[in-house]
Amino acid sequence: MDLRLVKVIPIIFLVVILLMASISDIRFWKIPNRLTFPALMAGLVYHTCMDGWGGLFFSIGGIFLGLALLMTFYLLGGMGAGDVKLMGVVGGILGPEGVFAAFLATALIGGVYAIILLVLQGETLDMVRRYGTMLKTFLFTHQMAYIPPAKKENRPALRYGVAIALGTLISVFIKII
Repeated sequence: MDLRLVKVIPIIFLVVILLMASISDIRFWKIPNRLTFPALMAGLVYHTCMDGWGGLFFSIGGIFLGLALLMTFYLLGGMGAGDVKLMGVVGGILGPEGVFAAFLATALIGGVYAIILLVLQGETLDMVRRYGTMLKTFLFTHQMAYIPPAKKENRPALRYGVAIALGTLISVFIKII
């Protein structure tokens, strides 16, 4: 088998997994275990078959780093467990260096995505007012006071699985170019 094809197979597999995860996240607000767990195992098996123990440790290192990078956000309630496991899948396929690059690109994409959602929802002015009031309160009283956003019905939430997919794809294509 051609060596170039062997190196492209995990990338094609990852693109398919990311596409399926994005669709699921958009439609059902969930990235299911039946997608992430087999993908994790596929990454482990692929790298172990290709490079033996070195491949196994490469994949395990990527999985743990991918999980660790998003675990704090999950524990603080900022994202779902499926997002964390999806980043673990990215790590299992791309390894530690690849998942870190994907994480950085994902953070940038996620930030832009969040700003776009705020603008589309018309909440930027409210956010500027709230944070301005918090800053004034701190400057005049030296006390930190958090002003939560007003609760709104039908508020579209950020689907971070989409940001992970886009960030990962961008990081992979930048590396290829």
